[in-house]
Amino acid sequence: MLEDRFVFINKEFVAWQKATVHMMCHSFSRGSAIFEVLSLHATVSGPAVFRLHDHIDRLFKSARLLDMQLPLSRDEFCEAVAGTVRKNSLEKGFIKIMCYYPQVAVEIYPPQKMLDVAVFALDPAVDLEGIDFPIDAVEKGISACLSKWRKLDPQTVPIEAKAAANYLNGMVAHGDAQKRGFDQAIMLDTQGFIAEGGTESVFLVRNGRLLAPVLGTVLQSITRRSILQAAQTEGIETVEARLRPELLFEADEIFTGCTPFKVFPVRQMEDRMLGEIPGPLTRRLSALMKNIVAGSDERFKDWLFAVG
Repeated sequence: MLEDRFVFINKEFVAWQKATVHMMCHSFSRGSAIFEVLSLHATVSGPAVFRLHDHIDRLFKSARLLDMQLPLSRDEFCEAVAGTVRKNSLEKGFIKIMCYYPQVAVEIYPPQKMLDVAVFALDPAVDLEGIDFPIDAVEKGISACLSKWRKLDPQTVPIEAKAAANYLNGMVAHGDAQKRGFDQAIMLDTQGFIAEGGTESVFLVRNGRLLAPVLGTVLQSITRRSILQAAQTEGIETVEARLRPELLFEADEIFTGCTPFKVFPVRQMEDRMLGEIPGPLTRRLSALMKNIVAGSDERFKDWLFAVG
């Protein structure tokens, strides 16, 4: 249970219930926290974090884009993650790195540049009992709709920063989709091209080719990059382009990609039911990603950071 977990905060471990900040702190009241969510896998060689160095690099990029300073080096962040996993005796689950301003502040601009750091590690199957994690839906597929909300424009905020405030965009899109009876929303960018889901990358399959929205108006998702790289290694043709929304109703297959579930098939797009779920290429990529995170594919061993 969560109350038995330990949290890494500023180079020390504290009990779960003591990992708190004041409600008037800047990062709570202004949404100025930056973060990373990572997946932990039980591999053939022991527990390992998926693409840890890539996540840490993106964390540093978020800090740079928002003129923030991180108190740990890249190596120290890696050790903090590994140490938190070991302290909690985890074999699999999720890790969340939070970097935040704990000071009470009413000004819109942060009180300082240096952030505090917290690292959480948990196993949803054990720690989030009673919360529905859609494991079955990974096979059955999800329903999706075209959101009325557009993706944040890169000329308004740095969309490459994985910042808490930016996720209000995906939250309202997801909430609207659920009100309409769908599992997820797919957003367009402000130019009217396919962007991504609330917290997921979007992929389409058309005539045997894997299509993905080009970078520029979407987050540089590590899962997105991994799926494209893995597909290319398998000899699958990949295309990154500005995709018109009509393709959502013409694609042979659609799936999303996110940290917890690397490949998540879409069975329904608005009122259009897709065919076989998962489709042939979706199933192939799902199996490939499962082998990769299990440590069973030697070609991608360097994507796994051992923490046991």
